[in-house]
Amino acid sequence: QERLVESGGGSVQAGGSLRLSCGASENIYGDYCMGWFRQATGKEREAVACIDNISRTTYADSAMGRFTISKDNAKNTLYLEMNSLKPEDKAVYYCAADLDKKTVCRGGTCSKTCMYDDYKYWGQGTQVTVSA
Repeated sequence: QERLVESGGGSVQAGGSLRLSCGASENIYGDYCMGWFRQATGKEREAVACIDNISRTTYADSAMGRFTISKDNAKNTLYLEMNSLKPEDKAVYYCAADLDKKTVCRGGTCSKTCMYDDYKYWGQGTQVTVSA
């Protein structure tokens, strides 16, 4: 059975750090795309960062320079290291996995990417709260 289980959420003050972990079942860990997403109260879910099967990474502008996505293949675990957290980072964070990149078109340019929203497999989410 495919499973993704997040952990590591919590409450921190602005400027603090958290590391989220996502344990994946053997049969989906090797999927081509794995990513972290977040959804704040009253807002749509957004992609934060993704990593492909050879560990190429992509970040949302809001995460660039502050967050780092990585994988530990020996542990079938995906990580999101979050530094310099801001109150606007408060959200439920989800990890997800899917079988392949998809073509996404933005601003008239189309490319194959892991930065899309409709992944096939999702975890249950972990809450991150950042206080000012």
